Amino acid sequence: MKRRNFIKAATITGAGVSFFPAACKVSAANLKDYQKPNPICVATWNFHEASKTAGELLYNGIPALDAAEQGVKVEEANLSNTTVGNGGAPDRDGNVTLDASIMAPNGDCGSVVYLKEIEHPVSVARKVMEETPHVMLAGEGALQFAIQQGFKRQNLLTKESEEAWKEWLKKKEYKPIINIENHDTIGMLCIDETGDIAGACTTSGLAYKMNGRVGDSPIIGAGLYLDNEIGGAVATGMGEAIVKSVGSFLIVELMRQGKTPQEACEIAVQRIVKQHKNYKDFQVAFLALDKNGNVGSYCIHQGFTYVKYQDKQNTNIPSKSHL
Repeated sequence: MKRRNFIKAATITGAGVSFFPAACKVSAANLKDYQKPNPICVATWNFHEASKTAGELLYNGIPALDAAEQGVKVEEANLSNTTVGNGGAPDRDGNVTLDASIMAPNGDCGSVVYLKEIEHPVSVARKVMEETPHVMLAGEGALQFAIQQGFKRQNLLTKESEEAWKEWLKKKEYKPIINIENHDTIGMLCIDETGDIAGACTTSGLAYKMNGRVGDSPIIGAGLYLDNEIGGAVATGMGEAIVKSVGSFLIVELMRQGKTPQEACEIAVQRIVKQHKNYKDFQVAFLALDKNGNVGSYCIHQGFTYVKYQDKQNTNIPSKSHL
């Protein structure tokens, strides 16, 4: 029998089901009770204006991908936020370097790492996704690409951040402060009126990090991951621990297996706790959203919150924690 005829016959007959049991199980588990939720935006920490911006766009019929990008751009431009975008705390050598990623409902994604002098790395990441055959661009290559795409170079080291860095240089002591120095990321997930989900994640990284250090935020599967049939997850906190656990991907896969967003976030944190004997010395937090609009979050230490915009209401919600 010719191969194409064999495949056709297999899919028509009952025997065809046995060839793809896992795929059938996934569809049944996750789409059986699916009800399209009202548009919803969730974001790490209490980034109130960012979630409001994205949420209002969603309720005006804007696609999830556009809403997520515009939402996190609010914090990239916020000079008082020293952990994201313009005004971010520099590395040990005084360089403000930015990381960002974005992911679309169809599974496309883009990211930039170690990007200097560009205020909105998330928009450059989107250009990488849409205008190149690549997923990630780094350093000088990312900067050159951004300029070619029309982005303008600017000094991102504000006077306040420079003064804080010079003060740090007196002792050069590096000790992450839970929920303060690790409050380093805005991760956002959006579901639009069509039911599609998209996400974005952007950061300036840990304050006074080693020159060249990259955390979890631009790593697809670590700081951000989504599947338009299942849901999505974002992370914040100590990026090294998140990268080692591939945390966001893990959460989405656990939801695929039938776990709720809350259960999936708790399992991901427990794995990190088990893996790291010094887990009490750092913070890790996850935020997840499934296709039904259910939200879950979990962290190591108390203090992490997330913001949710739905039904035109913006709410800051404290996360459950391991400690």
